[in-house]
Amino acid sequence: MAEFNNLKVEHDGEICVLTISRPGALNALNSETLAELDTALTEIEADDNTKVLILTGGPDKKDNAFKSFVAGADISEMVNFTAPEARAFGIRASKPFFKLQEMRQVTIAAVNGFALGGGCEIAMACDIRIASENATFGQPETGLGIIPGFGGTQRLARLVGMGRAKEMIFTCDSIDANEAYRIGLVNKVVPCEELMNTAKEMGKKIASKGSYAVSVAKAAINNGYDMDIHNAVEMEANLFGVTNDTHDKKEGMGAFLERRAAELTDF
Repeated sequence: MAEFNNLKVEHDGEICVLTISRPGALNALNSETLAELDTALTEIEADDNTKVLILTGGPDKKDNAFKSFVAGADISEMVNFTAPEARAFGIRASKPFFKLQEMRQVTIAAVNGFALGGGCEIAMACDIRIASENATFGQPETGLGIIPGFGGTQRLARLVGMGRAKEMIFTCDSIDANEAYRIGLVNKVVPCEELMNTAKEMGKKIASKGSYAVSVAKAAINNGYDMDIHNAVEMEANLFGVTNDTHDKKEGMGAFLERRAAELTDF
């Protein structure tokens, strides 16, 4: 694993915890951090022993408290961007964000504090979002004279619907964790002290299933979401066929019929 200035990578069995750690900047995303994320995610995806990735934010520099998941993109870097430079910055972010969305491992955002702008956007690139009670979500970009540039106008509408996405982006209003849960932006809200344990328990449950089947199901959901239903169901049937020709299918169904625990190994 490469060495990073702004990330911490820890392995806990089949779970990898990737922490964005810029304690003096509320974990804001700058070009260096985006490049490190791209490298780290490439290495994690190549690791057959890792079945689930948990993405979270490190503690604040002043008091070591968990105040921010990712406070956004780094405004100090963006302030003098020209139009071409801003476009390149957005494209730079899209690479690791799409890796989170498309990598074979399941990705869980453990949101511990501010998830604003790029922070909300990187959480939305994950498969599942679990929020601590102190989490705050928002897209404040139009108040700065710009628009979300890391996928926010696209992923937010897909997750919460066009009307709510437009309201959040047009007004720049932030929402708390409970409202994020109510509108479907997050899957679960838990007390701050239970966040990582909750994410790891979910990760362990997912890792105990057929990893190849989970990765194929992830691809089917992602790829079929924007298809018409007939083509999407045909794609699903093709992938269903593929998963029926694996060791895990034989083991899983055999164990079910024999009333024993399955030993699933495929990835």
